[in-house]
Amino acid sequence: MTNHRAIALVFALHGAVAGSLSTRIPWLQGHLDLTPAVLGLILLCQPVGAFVAMPMATRMAHRLGGRTATRLLLALWCACLALPALAPSPVWLAGVFLLFGMAAGTCDVVMNSQALVLERRLGRSIIAGLHGMWCVGSLAAGGVGVLAAHLGIDARVHLAVVSVVLLGLGGLAGRGLLANQSSEGVPAPRRFALPSRAILAVGLVGFCGTFAEGASANWAAVYVTAVASAGPGVAAATYTVFMLCMAATRLIGDRFVRRMGAVAVVRVGGIVAAAGGVLVVAGRTPWLCMAGFALVGVGVAVVVPLVFAAAGDVGDTPGEGIAGVATITYLSGLIAPAVTGWAAGALSYPAAFAMITAIVAVMTLLAGALRPRSRAGAEEGMRLERVAG
Repeated sequence: MTNHRAIALVFALHGAVAGSLSTRIPWLQGHLDLTPAVLGLILLCQPVGAFVAMPMATRMAHRLGGRTATRLLLALWCACLALPALAPSPVWLAGVFLLFGMAAGTCDVVMNSQALVLERRLGRSIIAGLHGMWCVGSLAAGGVGVLAAHLGIDARVHLAVVSVVLLGLGGLAGRGLLANQSSEGVPAPRRFALPSRAILAVGLVGFCGTFAEGASANWAAVYVTAVASAGPGVAAATYTVFMLCMAATRLIGDRFVRRMGAVAVVRVGGIVAAAGGVLVVAGRTPWLCMAGFALVGVGVAVVVPLVFAAAGDVGDTPGEGIAGVATITYLSGLIAPAVTGWAAGALSYPAAFAMITAIVAVMTLLAGALRPRSRAGAEEGMRLERVAG
């Protein structure tokens, strides 16, 4: 298995774990008799765990090597899939989701660091396509989960079987990753340091893109139901179309990055997403709103991958830059659904998505932060990439 195929499989497996669990949340709610408020607090534990643990990932990669760290953290992420359905009480489930988030966030950092190292070695953009594989894995596993739920298969059986299968595939993928490189002469990542201005600038672009992505993914179905009087089928289809547009754009996005550069791609994407936001706000029929969300999905699809790629070039090490920016984007994903809901409740759903459209416009204006550094800086980044290898 080539290095490229191996890291693509890692991204797909990471997405498959997330997609599998998402389909069994209703089972967990019913099994433990959770109220919506309690379930919301439990689900919040996952991004909190990721937010807390991600800075540890770069030190682990420095000590063990990027390949070993990726293999171990991917195995932990896949193994954690079986745990939520085994939790005997809401308190235990909250602890499981905290661990689940820690595994997700740390694995996210090291696999993106591995992807960046490989991208540099290949000399061409591959990061958008790898994030596209994450979407493919999530959608495929979500489909299996929907089928399992429809057939009445116990979630404990479903998630345990999928966990074992993904662990096996993860072991296969791990053998094809780039070999560990010596970290001799490369300084260990700092235990704690405030992000540099460059990381904050790149992170702000990612914050805006992730905010629009998270708000749309969580509220698209609700929006078309409340504003455009769509039925349950059309509401579900709106979310599906949004996700499919994101996945397809990521899979082909590297071609545009190679031709246009990251800055131009993000700016064009921002214009497309803003146009979609306007259509969502102005539309009062399900199909116009669905088209608007599709454009938003296309427009923001490659923002996070390109932000991660840029982050590897602005930190003291690639992993440290990615960890800093990933922390900012996770924070955005954490607050986006809640802020959107508060805005919709205080004002209206169209007003909330007008706010999101404005955030996309800010992202478009700040896209210059993704511009590659000087040649000297890029060469230094190549030297420091060994820590992620």
